Amino acid sequence: QVQLVESGGGLVAAGGSLRLSCAASGEIRTINIMAWYRQAPGSQREFVAGFPTTRNPTVADSVRGRFSISKDNAKNTIYLQMNSLKPDDTGVYYCNYGPVNNYDWVREHGTWGRGTQVTVSS
Repeated sequence: QVQLVESGGGLVAAGGSLRLSCAASGEIRTINIMAWYRQAPGSQREFVAGFPTTRNPTVADSVRGRFSISKDNAKNTIYLQMNSLKPDDTGVYYCNYGPVNNYDWVREHGTWGRGTQVTVSS
């Protein structure tokens, strides 16, 4: 069992920055993916960024250049640095973990955190 705890969300004005954290605990496997997704009201959950243990991190085209993902392996924690925030970035940001090197499998079968709300005002 793996538990995920997200933090760092909040209300910020457009152009501002936030840094989200996701701490994983429990049975963390050597090979895994930890990723961020977001869901805006009335929209489907979408991929934001991911950090596999066996490949380079990935950032979605929609946020590349503004968002970056990093990881502290010792703490089993990933971070999402969000800069130049826009109102369209508003939503609940979820952390996702899975013990395989496949984003689709991890999204469908992995563990999800409860999410942290990000609200960007115009």
